[in-house]
Amino acid sequence: MRTLLRPTAVLGLLSVLTGCVAAGGEQTAPASACGSRIAVLGPLSGDSADLGGNVRDGARLAFDQYRAEHPDCPVELVEFDSQGDPKQAPALAQQIVNDARIIGVVGPGFSGEAEAALPILDQGGVATITTSATRTELSERGWSTFHRLVGNDAAQGRAAGRYIDQALGGTAVFVVDDGGAYGQGLADQVAATLGAKVVQRATVAAGATDFSAVVGQIRSADADVVFYGGYYAEAGRLRRQLRAADISATFVAGDGAKADGFLREAGDDAETGVVITCPCLPPERAGAEFPQRYRERFGVEPGTNSAESYDAATVFLAGIQAGHGDRAAMAAFVDDYDAPGVTTRIAWTGTGELVASSVVVWAFRVQQGRFVAERSIPAS
Repeated sequence: MRTLLRPTAVLGLLSVLTGCVAAGGEQTAPASACGSRIAVLGPLSGDSADLGGNVRDGARLAFDQYRAEHPDCPVELVEFDSQGDPKQAPALAQQIVNDARIIGVVGPGFSGEAEAALPILDQGGVATITTSATRTELSERGWSTFHRLVGNDAAQGRAAGRYIDQALGGTAVFVVDDGGAYGQGLADQVAATLGAKVVQRATVAAGATDFSAVVGQIRSADADVVFYGGYYAEAGRLRRQLRAADISATFVAGDGAKADGFLREAGDDAETGVVITCPCLPPERAGAEFPQRYRERFGVEPGTNSAESYDAATVFLAGIQAGHGDRAAMAAFVDDYDAPGVTTRIAWTGTGELVASSVVVWAFRVQQGRFVAERSIPAS
C-alpha cells in the first residue's frame, strides 16, 4: 500500500515534508536520521559536465534550503564524478556502498554508467533516483532500489517520432546514433515509430569530431530530417558540419543534446532548423518559485534536469525529515512516496518508473542562444 504525503503548501523546499514541531514552531527531524548523506553520481567534469552540473546544482539548492530550515539536523550532499564514463561507475558505486552514512543517490546521470553502477548500488540496498538516465531497460532488470523521475526512452522516442511525422512532416528521415546505451536506445525507439520513413541509419563514435562520412551519406539519402541519438558535444559538431555542407534537413535530437555545450559546438547553426526533445519540464515552468531561487543561488537560469534533481533531492530530504536514517527505511519511503514536486506529481510504479500521468515530453527550439519550449508532445 502506498503512503500518501499530503502537503499543505508549495512555497518552499519542505512544502512536501511533514515532521515534528519543536517549541517555537521549528520543524525537527528525528535525531536518528541526522548526519545522513545523499550522493550525486554523474558527469561533473569532462565533455558532459554541463548536464551533470545541472543535476548537481538542483540537488545543492534543495540541500541549502533544508540546512537553512534545519540547522540542528546536519545532512551532507556528497559528489561522485563519473565523467559520464561507464568504466568509472562501478568503483564509484562501490565507494558509495562502503559509506554506511550514504542512504540515497541522485543519479546515476547517464544510461551507460547506470547500467554499470546500479547492480552494485542495488545489492548494497541504496535507493537511487535518476533524473536523466532514460534507457528503457533500466527499469526491467529487477533492481529493487531504482527510481526514475523523467520519462524513459520509449516515451521520448515515440513522442519524437510522432513530432517528426506530424509536426515536421518528415518523409525521409536519416537516424544517427553514437552506439551508446542511451543514444542507440533512443534512436531505436524513434526509428521504430517512424517505420518506413527512415531511409537510412548510421552510427558514429562517441567523441568523434569529423562527421564527413555520415554527412555524405545524409546528402546521398536526400534526407529532410536528421535525428541524432547521443550527447550534446557530438550533436553540436554534427549539426555544424551538416550546415557547412549546405544540408538543410531539420535536425532533431533528444535530451542528451539539451545543454549549453550543444549551442557552443553548433554556434549560429543551432538557431535554425533545430528541435530538441526532452522528457523533462521546461525549467522556467517549475513551481514553488524554483526558477527564482535557482537564479538567486547560482546566478544563471536553471538548466536541463535541474528542477527534476531538486525534486529528487527533496524526496530524500523528506525521508530524512521523517526519521529514516538507514538504507532499508529510506528505500521503502521512496517506493511509497506520492506527492507533488516542483516538476510533476512524484509517484512510481512497481518497477521504479514515473507513473504514466506524470510523464510528459517537450519539444524545444533554439532562440537567441536559449532552449525555448515550443510544445508538449503526448508520451503515448
